Amino acid sequence: MSLRIGLTGGIGSGKSTVAGLLRTRGAHIVDTDAIAHRLTAPGGRAIAPIAAAFGPESIAADGSMDRARMRERVFADPAERRRLEAILHPLIHEDTEAAALGAPVGAPVVFDVPLLAESGPRWRERVDRILVIDCSPETQIARVMARSGWSREAVERVIAQQAGRAQRCALADAVIVNDGLDREQLDAAVGHVWKRWL
Repeated sequence: MSLRIGLTGGIGSGKSTVAGLLRTRGAHIVDTDAIAHRLTAPGGRAIAPIAAAFGPESIAADGSMDRARMRERVFADPAERRRLEAILHPLIHEDTEAAALGAPVGAPVVFDVPLLAESGPRWRERVDRILVIDCSPETQIARVMARSGWSREAVERVIAQQAGRAQRCALADAVIVNDGLDREQLDAAVGHVWKRWL
């Protein structure tokens, strides 16, 4: 069976860049964030249960989940977040496993999971190795502000909701510290882990 790798990191850590570097090495990437977006897009399988659980105001005019409204709602109330996760997580699980089956024979499967550490033991049981992309909160804030135009406060709020660095790193079979690395250095660090695991 192919090696199954869980890839995670906090917002702005460079995890998506690392996923791209793994793809160039022949890994089959399963992007759980993209799957969640599809499920909550117009006509997505999560739309009807979300509307039933959270009311019609949770759905935007275009028929997608109103992400801004739901983000505010779940950040303000952990019970609401758990209710949303109870709808999304089983659907994401089904679709990630279906996507993994599309991997070429023998290709390592990399599950790109932003909230792997927050998901309890569920992912640890599904993968052979966990790769954590780590960096300082200041680096995270600077990257997300530059990339997405968010305010510092908005980024800090997301970081506060995510697992801490120590919690993520405690799960890791390997950690790449992506502070001050240029793309070439990051690529070399990814190559080192890749060679060791394969």
